Amino acid sequence: MNIFDELKWRGLVNQVSDEEGVREYLSEPGRSMYCGFDPTAESLHIGNLVPLLSLVRMKRAGHNPIFLLGGATGRIGDPTGKDKERDMATEEVLDKRASMIEDQVRKFVERNSEGKADIRNNYEWTKDMSALELLRDVGRHFTVNWMMQKDSIKNRFNRDSVGISYTEFSYMVLQGMDYWKLYKEYGCRLQIGGSDQWGNITAGCELIRRKEQDTGYALTFPLITTASGKKFGKSEGNAIWMNPDMVSPYAFYQFWLNTEDADVVNFLGYFTFLDQDEIKGIAESVAAQPHLRQGQKRLAEEVTRMVHGQEELDKVQVATDVLFGSGEISKVDPATLKQALGAAPAINCDKAALPDLPQLLVDLGLAKSKGQARKDIQGGGVYVNQNRVDADFQPSAEHFLGGELLVLRKGKKNYGLVTVA
Repeated sequence: MNIFDELKWRGLVNQVSDEEGVREYLSEPGRSMYCGFDPTAESLHIGNLVPLLSLVRMKRAGHNPIFLLGGATGRIGDPTGKDKERDMATEEVLDKRASMIEDQVRKFVERNSEGKADIRNNYEWTKDMSALELLRDVGRHFTVNWMMQKDSIKNRFNRDSVGISYTEFSYMVLQGMDYWKLYKEYGCRLQIGGSDQWGNITAGCELIRRKEQDTGYALTFPLITTASGKKFGKSEGNAIWMNPDMVSPYAFYQFWLNTEDADVVNFLGYFTFLDQDEIKGIAESVAAQPHLRQGQKRLAEEVTRMVHGQEELDKVQVATDVLFGSGEISKVDPATLKQALGAAPAINCDKAALPDLPQLLVDLGLAKSKGQARKDIQGGGVYVNQNRVDADFQPSAEHFLGGELLVLRKGKKNYGLVTVA
């Protein structure tokens, strides 16, 4: 199957400059295409997964995708979708972010395809260019009238109180130059990106047309929303980052596991490599037995493996089984267990001089008094490391998982963690 047709059945084609031209371009292996990622943070987030995955899909189909870091464009700031100019980060911060994202992209590509990622940074060809060269060799091919028709410019220009700076106005010129540079070096004739990038992508098509009298193609993905109309990728207002230091693999897994039934089949198409028949089979299971949540489990498994690897997925699944099933807690990685219970109260104790269990329950806020704690224990409602304990139980060093963590639970859902000093 032509990779373009695969993107279509997955629901990942929104705008395309020339459908038949793109399909023909992708009909032979070895074609080049690219997508840019500006270093606006120290990590990519799941909103970047669609273009990132699409480039990997291209690679798996035998093409030569280019992952372009926006070391130069990140210094300018894309006005698209913004109602005011971005705060300018320092060059040191931008370079650090770009380096971290490059490492992230490299690992993602190697984990999910054969071969290495072709990663470029547009700072390479921009840093030594003078203002005169940019204006003479690139700027003269853009008319202000044409640029003013783009939504990213028009929307800001019509805001009298804000407006748009010449810096941001020039962003699409730089992005257009990126496309032309990759056209010259790789013969690249396809740029992909989110639907909000249509104006910037077609700027590159225009530059190739004017400078080279050739055709560059543009393809954008739809804005991913949930069935309820909410923008995808936010959890209580916070981005779901792909960096495990910013969002733990456990929290990442749980985000996907909590996908609504109405969204899960579409998300399997957007965010996994599962083929049409596999997704159809899962869709039938979701429709027939939604309570089993087979679609959500498979989605969480596939995406967590892609982003964090099989080892982290195994740790997360063992922890999930223990907390929500009947798994053996001694098999859980303590660090993952801490991630899983990150919202639970925690205290730090000297393992050689541990308080008794009623005092631990009080210190963790799981009981109001030692008297109430004793009643809870005698009533059979207190668990240590998922095992029910009685009034004679005394915690000791041997009960600490991995020598570092003790898990207390009162009732079904009230957890507390004791770590060692």
